[in-house]
Formats: sequence, structure tokens, C-alpha cells
Amino acid sequence: MAGPQSNAPSRADAGTPTSGVIHVRTRLTTDFTVVANALAQRRGSAVTIGVATYISSLPDGSPVTITALCEHFDEGEILISRALRELEAAGYLERRRERTPTGQVRTRTFFYDVPPGDPGPDPDGPPKPPKSPRPPRSPKPPRPREAPAAEKNHRERSPMLTPPPEPEELTPLADADPEAVAVLASLRRVDSRLVLSEAEAVRLAPAVSQWLAADVTAARITDMLTARLPDCLLTRPAAILAYRLRATPLPAPTPAPLPPIVERSPVLPFHTCDGCERAFRAPEPGHCRDCRDHHTGSLLRAAG
Repeated sequence: MAGPQSNAPSRADAGTPTSGVIHVRTRLTTDFTVVANALAQRRGSAVTIGVATYISSLPDGSPVTITALCEHFDEGEILISRALRELEAAGYLERRRERTPTGQVRTRTFFYDVPPGDPGPDPDGPPKPPKSPRPPRSPKPPRPREAPAAEKNHRERSPMLTPPPEPEELTPLADADPEAVAVLASLRRVDSRLVLSEAEAVRLAPAVSQWLAADVTAARITDMLTARLPDCLLTRPAAILAYRLRATPLPAPTPAPLPPIVERSPVLPFHTCDGCERAFRAPEPGHCRDCRDHHTGSLLRAAG
């Protein structure tokens, strides 16, 4: 009778690594994108590589604006715009402004698998031979201790041995503008995610003071800092607040001068005439004008 057979995979081949990733390759014939290793293994932000891979997989004519990318990714507009700037600086992304026949100006985005000027890998060239494993290094003998002067010179030449710079002394919270600190502290009442530390409040207070000096009310500053925040804050909120406070507002225009005040004569009070008991205006009580004229005419007739 034949012996039992097992479907379990055999032991790993001699060339299989004992640590690290082991790829299980599947040959794809549809719905795949070719990405150069120089881009996929690029050092830096993982968001930048993800945005580049996503743009490479899109068909021509697809929108790749910051708004369109924010609808696909969970990251906010700050990280997405930073990734686009890094790709543009590296030569993978190019944005051109072109004028249409109707006179309108539009922006066209070009994405390169290999940046211009970079020859890239030669697909027709022979493959490189695999690198032979390096022999284990023999332990180095201990180095003799250098003289104090030589050790000092070596420490100055080597950046790894240079002592780290001392942290900057922050301004105490008590010395910051109290009105600006009050505006920053009240942000968490509008959005509970806007919790700031004492050091962050000290750094943001001068910018808020400039807005207050430009006659911008505290309520208006709060609305500007809390409006349309991303749903998911992946970083400290102080970075977003600093970005929104970066531009100094224009000062309020000088109010127009008021028209000159015309001095009016004082209004005399009312009095009752002692002769005819009519009301008239005069500085002091007495007779009205008609009674005074009648009395004066009587005197003139008596004298004549």
C-alpha cells in the first residue's frame, strides 16, 4: 500500500531568507499599475508615496486636485498639499498653466513614472548578478584612548559626537498677551479637539495679538480658526492653527472724520407774561414783546 501523502509545503529552499519579508508573487494580467522602485522605495513621507501610487493608477483625465485627493484619502488638505509639493520638487509631478482658445487659464497636471533627466533602469539591459552574501566581520581590536586634545578635535569633526543644542527658553505663559491666550483657551469650547499645551499657546499668542491689533474681534478669530476643520486630526492642532494665523491681516481703515459741530444758540425757557398771561421765551420772567411795545407806546403818547 502506498504511503500517506501530505499537502503541506516542503521545507524552505536554501535560498529563502530566514528573516524579513517573503513575497508571494501572483502574475497580474489586468487591473495593475507599474511603479518604479525609485518611487516606491523613496525615503520620506509615506503619504507622498501613497499619493504618487494613487495618481499613477488613475486613467488620463482624472481629477487630481487637492479637493479630489482629500475625498479619497483620510489625510487633510495640509498633508495632501505637502505631498504634491514634494512630488513636484522631485520631478514626478508637473503643473502647467495653459490658456485655452477661449482665453481662459487652466492648470494641467503631468505625472512622470521617471522624472525628466533621470535615465532610469534599462529594461533591455542584462540583469545584474545577485550580490554574494558578505562574510561576517571580524571583531575589531579596541582602539587606544586618544589624548584629550585629539579627542576634542575628533568630537568637533564628527556630527554624531556633537552635543545636542540646548532647548530654547520659552516665554512664560504669564508674560504672553492675556487676551490672546484667552482666545486660544476658548477654542476647545467650540471644538473639543483643539486642546493646546502651555508651550503651544505661548507660540501662537503673538500671531493672535497681531489679529487683535488689526481690530479683528475675538469672536471673528475663533470662527476663522474653527471653521471647516478636517474630520480626522492626525497631527497636533497647533500646526493647523499656526497655518491659519500665518498671514497678518490688514489694519482697519482710518474712520472718516466727523462733520464739524455747529454751535447753536441756547434755547430760552418759557415764561408767562405778567400782562396778558401769554407764554413766551425769554431769559427772565416779565412781559412779552407785545406788552412791552404797548407799554412803550403808552409812555411815548403820555410824554407827547
